Amino acid sequence: MTDKTDPDTSGTGRDAARRRFLADAGLSSAEVVALAPDASFRRYFRVRGAGEPALLMDAPPPGEDVAPFVRVDEHLRELGLAAPRILGRDEKAGLLLLEDFGDDTFTRLLAAGHDAAPLYRMALDALVALQCHPRAAAIEVPAYNLDVLLDETALLPDWHYRLIHGRSIDSAARAKYLDAWRGAFRTLPPPALTLVLRDFHVDNLMLVSRGGAPTCGLLDFQDALIGPVAYDVASLLQDARRDIPADFETEFVEYYLERMPLMHRENFLAWYDMLAAQRHAKVVGIFSRLCLRDGKCAYLRHLPRVIRLLERGLRIPALAPLKGWLDRHLPARLDYKPSTNETTKK
Repeated sequence: MTDKTDPDTSGTGRDAARRRFLADAGLSSAEVVALAPDASFRRYFRVRGAGEPALLMDAPPPGEDVAPFVRVDEHLRELGLAAPRILGRDEKAGLLLLEDFGDDTFTRLLAAGHDAAPLYRMALDALVALQCHPRAAAIEVPAYNLDVLLDETALLPDWHYRLIHGRSIDSAARAKYLDAWRGAFRTLPPPALTLVLRDFHVDNLMLVSRGGAPTCGLLDFQDALIGPVAYDVASLLQDARRDIPADFETEFVEYYLERMPLMHRENFLAWYDMLAAQRHAKVVGIFSRLCLRDGKCAYLRHLPRVIRLLERGLRIPALAPLKGWLDRHLPARLDYKPSTNETTKK
């Protein structure tokens, strides 16, 4: 999830662009049904009644760009991963026609009572298949370097501080916050690197069939970067939107490590803990921004969980300065409870 200007995906101009695109694809008579929006500015439509079921992605430029999605999608499929086939494209207009994976997101399956363990094994098997492939990082995407990691953590003081205090934080306090993170990351050894999908969690994973066998379908990877192998594991097992018992997390970290040849355990765990904390700081800021800037306040219901996870990460000795900063500037963070009025806003 990146910081972009909200484009107009609902106006008559975009509606006409979508209809022209579908007509050019021979789908002028197809039924087009809008799907529920998510945290991004992209919109999705189910296209039915004219050949193979498909999804229409509407990501209008200049605020959005479908080229990164296309690039990563093609790379994942070349590596044997289950990313959706691209059935049609107009990159200049920001429109893609994609294979429809159906409705079986891992989130929906879990809510319906599906056993969690097989789904998480399937997800981690997909990550192992990606990360162990010799060409996993053979793609032109930016690096998930220290500057990017710090920019993401800055979302917490930039937006959550404003949510709590009703005003922007001063520049000196913000600089000290970033210094705390910078010092913590400098204590880590060099990480093992791979293609990082960045939003690898149950909302973006689907149960699909490939060759008659169930497998993990991948979605929402357009912001992929080259970065530490631990990031996507932490994204899955310390989920901002779903409570995961500590023993379950431990079991599946071990499941992953057992399947990763030559993985240096201590290196992985050091990065796993730090990146989990970094991601929680980022998500606290993103959910606050979604409410304050975009009017999408329903995500605030997840903030208490994410703040608890961040607090757990603050037990890392290298993050002691960050804990001190939070104790000074956001002392009541664990007591935060969004109001019903806030969480019911769309």
